[in-house]
Amino acid sequence: MNSIIRRSVLGVAGLAFAGGVFAGPVVEVQAAPVTGSAVAVAESRPDTAVLLPHGEPAGQSRIDLNEEQVANTKAIIAATKKAGMDERAAVVAIATSLQESKLENLGHLGDRNDHDSQGLFQQRPSSGWGTVEQITDPEYSTLAFLKGLKQVDGWEGMPLTKAAQTVQVSAFPDHYAQWEKQAADLVAKYWNS
Repeated sequence: MNSIIRRSVLGVAGLAFAGGVFAGPVVEVQAAPVTGSAVAVAESRPDTAVLLPHGEPAGQSRIDLNEEQVANTKAIIAATKKAGMDERAAVVAIATSLQESKLENLGHLGDRNDHDSQGLFQQRPSSGWGTVEQITDPEYSTLAFLKGLKQVDGWEGMPLTKAAQTVQVSAFPDHYAQWEKQAADLVAKYWNS
């Protein structure tokens, strides 16, 4: 049988013939869609330019976090995502909470309390932030903070301390800035976890 006829017959049969060697069935290979199973994809860390749009800040404070503080960090990030806001909003929220409570969900502190301030953001029921039960719920208190942040025109381009102060109305407006780098590091670490 000559090679042209052989290739034609094998081709009709769905077999390949190359260089005198029978190569087996010719099959069109298509990638099967993945259904019902998780696929591990390396997620990238948030961009430093988004987290720290004004560059690396000077004069920063940093604390070691315990399990509760890490859980509260993750709760703030989850609430930020739920609010449809970006990584920078999470940095502002975490830095604010670091200043207000060191990321601890504080109840009433008696004589050490600033009026009736409680929770991660030291929000006050008497100022309309919500009930004690609400403001000591990490998701609720974060969403309340973020609602206030959304109402600040141009917060995205402001220095962190100005954006946080506009929402919080603190007696110490510049103190939020010292936590910006740690907050950015925490968002970079936990945003995709």
